[in-house]
Amino acid sequence: MPPRDQRGFTLIEMLIVLVIAGILVAAASLSLTRNPRTDLAEEAQRLALAFETASDDAQLRAAPLAWVPVNGGYRFLSRENGGAWRPLTDDPLLVPRAWSTEVDRVSIRYPSVSGDAGRPERLFFGVEVIDMPAVVTLYGPSAEVSIVSTGNGRYVVQ
Repeated sequence: MPPRDQRGFTLIEMLIVLVIAGILVAAASLSLTRNPRTDLAEEAQRLALAFETASDDAQLRAAPLAWVPVNGGYRFLSRENGGAWRPLTDDPLLVPRAWSTEVDRVSIRYPSVSGDAGRPERLFFGVEVIDMPAVVTLYGPSAEVSIVSTGNGRYVVQ
């Protein structure tokens, strides 16, 4: 009996195609890492919302609050009657947190303060609706992003 015409692919040819496809998918997934600038902007947006919450919370408590960057993250502080600052732990939105992305350093400025007042270590939230404008800048390995307050309790990421 004469051999028939064979059509289709052999098992070896199919395995070679699958291996090549797997290599291409692995290479594509390695090149799709997140952009550190995007991560830093998202962290700044979360922080701006936390600042708005702290501003509102200070007014509700009728007691000033502060934000302090610490190694690897940040925390909010509440001022006690004796004047001492203690970490805020009773509000789940304002508990100490670690940075969700790499933040090398943080700078806090109060543009309305004239002269060389040094570098403040804390961002303050007063009990009044109108507060002092401030700028908090987060510095990452390849980018920087600023959170700007106009003094009315709202914060914008720039």
